[in-house]
Amino acid sequence: MKLPKSDKNKWSASVILMLALLFCACGQSSVGQSDRTESRDQTPVAVTENVMTLISDSGITRYRIEAPQWLIYDKTDPAYQEFPQGIYLEQFDEQMTVKASLQADYAYYHEVDQIWTLRGNVHALNRKGEQFDTPALFWNQKTHRVYSDTTINITREKSIIKGVGFDSNEEMSKYTILNPTGVFPIDEE
Repeated sequence: MKLPKSDKNKWSASVILMLALLFCACGQSSVGQSDRTESRDQTPVAVTENVMTLISDSGITRYRIEAPQWLIYDKTDPAYQEFPQGIYLEQFDEQMTVKASLQADYAYYHEVDQIWTLRGNVHALNRKGEQFDTPALFWNQKTHRVYSDTTINITREKSIIKGVGFDSNEEMSKYTILNPTGVFPIDEE
């Protein structure tokens, strides 16, 4: 059957309109708008990218914190802060020389309990130059205690101490290693 030219144009326009409506309908989701929006208690109140901040005490810069992303959740129960892409912290002396540092692949701060949870390739360097390496580390700011229940390696100037479980003051200068093992050099004399 051959359509007249004017009917062909109407038919082509109708087909194009129907196809356009079909594609638009296929692109719509059956999920309601409220299902796609996170509730307020699951959404961070602040998202900060590429953080670099300095913290001073009595007019002297004491700390530098760097993080690719910092999320603050103030409406959750409990409120918390999260550093999902890791965190790096340096502590300075009066001459701005780095005296201690801390690095982790992930960090979480529980605001009410004041406990930091650091996970994934946690590396800490204390003021004595001892390097602490562990997959997880916790810092309780209320009790001024740093601890871990996982493996820990402490590299000192002349020895490496390994163990499972760790408890320390927050400066990591006085510590106890649970279930220790180690490599110690022996002086032949």
